[in-house]
Amino acid sequence: MKFYIVDDDKNIIRILSNIIEKNNNFEVVGSAVNGEAAFHEIMIMKPDIVLVDLLMPVMDGNTLVKKLKEVNPHLSCIMISQVLDNQIRTESYNSGIEFFITKPINKIEVEKVITRVAETIEMNNTLSTIKQMFKLNDKQDKDLTEQNIIKIKNILGTLGMLGEKGTNDIIKITLYLIEENISFNDYDFSSSENIFGDNSQIVKQRIRRAINKGLVNIANLGLDDYGNEILYNYGNILFDFANVKAEMDYINGKKRSGGKISLNKFFDGLVLICQTE
Repeated sequence: MKFYIVDDDKNIIRILSNIIEKNNNFEVVGSAVNGEAAFHEIMIMKPDIVLVDLLMPVMDGNTLVKKLKEVNPHLSCIMISQVLDNQIRTESYNSGIEFFITKPINKIEVEKVITRVAETIEMNNTLSTIKQMFKLNDKQDKDLTEQNIIKIKNILGTLGMLGEKGTNDIIKITLYLIEENISFNDYDFSSSENIFGDNSQIVKQRIRRAINKGLVNIANLGLDDYGNEILYNYGNILFDFANVKAEMDYINGKKRSGGKISLNKFFDGLVLICQTE
């Protein structure tokens, strides 16, 4: 997720950059101290999210956001200001911003806002990809797809897999299996290479690493509490208890190798959970 910061105070740019780049998935690709210079650079850098100071020389934040939105309506903008006037804030939202961050900068507030905006962008990007795959036009189908994305992300988050590179691949494949009403065994990787942007072997490797991370995490939960609810709910459906137990023994040093993962079992289990919960 690429960020661009516009603020006439270089200290604010430095502080925001430090907060943003603590997340390994976030990158600050540029900054400017006035709106006019920022506009031209943003057109070139094409960031996903722009943080804009409201009161700046040459071009104020609201004007900059309006100009950016005219060129790219999908660009996400976050306004930063110490101004608390409700009318001015309303003007900022009308110009097209997503959120308002109040100065002085609060680290926790910034982290929450940028994470929320980033998640919204990821959700929209995934939906866009799904539309390409399924040609979804009906609102009911779109709503159902959004619900399934939320379910899948909740499961992957519970298993500690959301930070893994294969997460988006898993979401797209699971949605495809649900939409086409097929099992993973019938899924053809080669037919969807253009959707992933990588060849099928690279995608499989990413997915395997992500799922293996889930197996390790759920095994560790079982070591702490064998009656753990997450272990009980997902252990057998997504991995099977024998492999979870083998991984637990491996972590404890009782075995030389850990549990095995099965792409078929994981994906078919994920589809089953989405369809029954």
